[in-house]
Amino acid sequence: MRPLLPAALALLAACQACAASRISLFDGRSFKGWDGDTNQTFHIRDGMIVGGTFSRMQPRNEFLATTARYTNFVLRAKFKLTGTEGFVNSGIQFRSERVPNDSEMNGYQADIGAGWFGTLYDESRRNKPMAKPSEAAVKSAVKIGDWNDYELHCVGPHIVLKINGVLMVDYTEADASIPQTGRFGLQVHGGGRTEVFFKDLYLYPLP
Repeated sequence: MRPLLPAALALLAACQACAASRISLFDGRSFKGWDGDTNQTFHIRDGMIVGGTFSRMQPRNEFLATTARYTNFVLRAKFKLTGTEGFVNSGIQFRSERVPNDSEMNGYQADIGAGWFGTLYDESRRNKPMAKPSEAAVKSAVKIGDWNDYELHCVGPHIVLKINGVLMVDYTEADASIPQTGRFGLQVHGGGRTEVFFKDLYLYPLP
């Protein structure tokens, strides 16, 4: 067996340090460390965060957001999106902030929903996709109506999104004015009878 080169050893050490510093963002029992509409929109069921309900049309976008802010990281989360009517869509906000006096958040979103899976969207800021995956990548990766793994890598201006281990987008932010730190948020999009489930939300901070 060949000895590992110094660069490989350094990468291995960084990965081991990353794994050792894993942070669970959700304790499965309470919304400690989060804020948002926990009366009508978000609740906890069987150790999962559930957003939305089939019993009513979601009136507007709502976000359950972390109270803490993060800069460089790997985020891993499991999601399942279901819906019966209207615009069935969700997403994971990152490096984002709440819009004052509004239910919205502005910042990057790892999108979830038909036609949007794996898209990097700039929510309530530039209001457009910054990068989109190929249809082939989405078709090969996404399990519709079932559990999927989202993985977000952010280091400086470099952002990588993966679903079930398949690369969705690899994007480098060219605008130096865009913040590289902020909150996470779980979205329920307005205009649909939707239930979106999240569990196993693990953060791996990076230097």
